[in-house]
Amino acid sequence: MSVKPQISFENLEVAFASKSDAELRKMYLIFATLNNNLISDLGIGLANLAFKLKLPVKGIMKRTMFGHFCGGETIAESIQACRHLSNFGVQAILDLSVEGKGDEESFDKTCEEIYQTMVESAKTDYMPFGVFKVTGLGDYRIMEKIQAGDKLLAAETQAFERMKARVDRLCKAAHDLGLKILSDAEESWFQDVIDELTYEMMERYNRERCVVYNTYQMYRHDSLERLKNAHNIAMEKGYILGAKPVRGAYMEKERERAERLGYPDPIQPNKAATDRDYNAAIKFCVENGVYLVCATHNEKSAIELTELMNLHAIDPKSDRVFFSQLYGMSDNISFNLAKAGYQVFKYVPYGPVEKVMPYLTRRAAENTSISGQSSREFELVKREMKRRKENRQ
Repeated sequence: MSVKPQISFENLEVAFASKSDAELRKMYLIFATLNNNLISDLGIGLANLAFKLKLPVKGIMKRTMFGHFCGGETIAESIQACRHLSNFGVQAILDLSVEGKGDEESFDKTCEEIYQTMVESAKTDYMPFGVFKVTGLGDYRIMEKIQAGDKLLAAETQAFERMKARVDRLCKAAHDLGLKILSDAEESWFQDVIDELTYEMMERYNRERCVVYNTYQMYRHDSLERLKNAHNIAMEKGYILGAKPVRGAYMEKERERAERLGYPDPIQPNKAATDRDYNAAIKFCVENGVYLVCATHNEKSAIELTELMNLHAIDPKSDRVFFSQLYGMSDNISFNLAKAGYQVFKYVPYGPVEKVMPYLTRRAAENTSISGQSSREFELVKREMKRRKENRQ
């Protein structure tokens, strides 16, 4: 009979080992703010307004929200944050979190910046992945037209070929530099095009090892079936499938659009269905040799995966399975998994403070909406502060 791994996400000494007392106090203030919806919304709104009015608030943001949820403004700054994580066995992935202007020049610039993150990552032994969003590399409206079956204009066809070339450049770089790379999921009305492009990259670069991973948003009721179909195709064509199941990020937008345009809602009926399919997806990956990035802030899912790995004799250090959480969130999961010897990395967002505000706005919204996420983080910080105080007495 398989012995369950001995791991607890309640070990706060491990969870907050990387934080000084001063950093813990700062976390307390940040999560106390996020725990209050009214104050959180007001603070983010005022910060956005201040940047529009060109008021000098960058310093305040760097010492608070930005400093907690982002690695820095540049690659060089962010690598320092990644190096600090590595001291505790937690790996990192540099995530450019800037929304470009949506023109060809901006797509080229984004591609070059992501390429540079990978060049720098390859110089370390603690930054094993690159990541990209296809909408940062090309016009989403062209993908919408393709998925809808509309004929492209000649200029649009050329633009789409440039988009594909940028994706290929990044996937080839990951292959040549000995890294892995994640293709992020986006909205359902052009996700099929992203999927096909990502599978094309897998067919090209996932022959000897798993380089390219696709992302599956499990709040879509068809995602589990899409994952299984992708596995079947990979088996037929002889390449390795890399999968990153997530619970998802565009639910309200998806529902609103489906209702407005009168097509079937692609979203699961409730959170329990999302959780069920998420856990079924990680089980399917483990049982069928799919290379897996388990991106979750859900403690139950993470524990279930450690048990599955144990059951199927997958070494925690194997690159078959990685766990992933966002920088500044769920440190109790990340640091305890790393301490137990599992492969864990943090998404470390970076970019100029004023350009990362959309990302920070989403984090604030997420922390107040995901099953009391900010309440959970806040309680853990309070408990660790109390533990440290008692130990000093």
